[in-house]
Amino acid sequence: MILSLLFGFLPLAIWLYLLLGRDFFWRFTERDDRDQRRPSGTWPSVVAVVPARNEADVIAQSIGSLLAQSYGGDFHVILVDDQSEDGTGDIARGLGSDRLTVMTGAPRPPGWTGKLWAMHQGSLEATKRAPDFIWFTDADIAHAPDNLAKLTTRAASGKVLVSLMARLSCKTQAEHFLIPAFVFFFAMLYPFGAVNRPHSRIAAAAGGCMLAHREALESAGGIAAIRHNIIDDCALARLMKSQGSIWLGLTNRAVSLRPYENLSEIRRMVARSAYAELDYSPLRLLGTLFGLMLVYVAPVAMLLFADGMAQLAAALTWLLMALSFQPILRFYNQSPLWGFLLPLIALFYAGFTFDSAIQYWRGKGGMWKGRAQAGEKVRA
Repeated sequence: MILSLLFGFLPLAIWLYLLLGRDFFWRFTERDDRDQRRPSGTWPSVVAVVPARNEADVIAQSIGSLLAQSYGGDFHVILVDDQSEDGTGDIARGLGSDRLTVMTGAPRPPGWTGKLWAMHQGSLEATKRAPDFIWFTDADIAHAPDNLAKLTTRAASGKVLVSLMARLSCKTQAEHFLIPAFVFFFAMLYPFGAVNRPHSRIAAAAGGCMLAHREALESAGGIAAIRHNIIDDCALARLMKSQGSIWLGLTNRAVSLRPYENLSEIRRMVARSAYAELDYSPLRLLGTLFGLMLVYVAPVAMLLFADGMAQLAAALTWLLMALSFQPILRFYNQSPLWGFLLPLIALFYAGFTFDSAIQYWRGKGGMWKGRAQAGEKVRA
């Protein structure tokens, strides 16, 4: 009876805290189309830095969207071709724009992750132009023509970093099942409201779209200061928040061009960084897996096998988690019924997290574009 009440009411208490005590993360009120004002004076100068490795299938579309920006200030694009083997750099050069520089990246030195090494090379090249801002964006992201104008408008309010959570592909059944939850879980870990509050210690960013104030970035030590971080975007956010205010929100103006055709592809995406998020700690891994079981699975088990007040508490808990999932489901135009599958979805993410640890133990952690990089964090 005591265990039944414990596992019936403890998850309920945890969910009440999550819903009321984590900056209402689940509401996703931080959107890039809200609270916008056009900056006074001239537009700041910007250089976009795009790290790319084997992106031949999407590079023309992503770089094309950058070159098509309707922006009133000085703007240039630098593509860092990171040892691609599929002609990525040649395709970009074929776009024939004088606003585009295509660099051939140097071999990656020890102690650097691949993406950050490419970003570092690009930022050094960008600095030669002395821009006001450096816009880090991924090679598989397409931007609406007004996205840069919106980013600099928000940055003009005194932000040293403005980042947008790009709209991920959500067309296949695997994506319907897992992609909205990916954003939901990210926001639970890093509530956007707390990220955007200057005096909060929580810092996060989304690597697909990050506009950084150049002088603030240089004052913080540049990309070299975070060179061996697997979760590069959140590392950059922590670095920049030491220099001033940052902002993170959802957007429809930056869209991922990379579909996930099946569960295995999403598993690889999550497993690349999940164990790094736990700082490669077996104890944190066990605690996380237990926590996921307690918070998501226990209410379903109690609803099916308990009775009385414990069963009632479990039903209320399941309803609360389903309701909390609705805003992000609406953002991705998904059926509200997916909310009731959140316990099952969480089980899959628990499996992906455990797989991330297994890959790390096998020496294949932090896999990015064919490179296992996680082990280098320990040696660096």
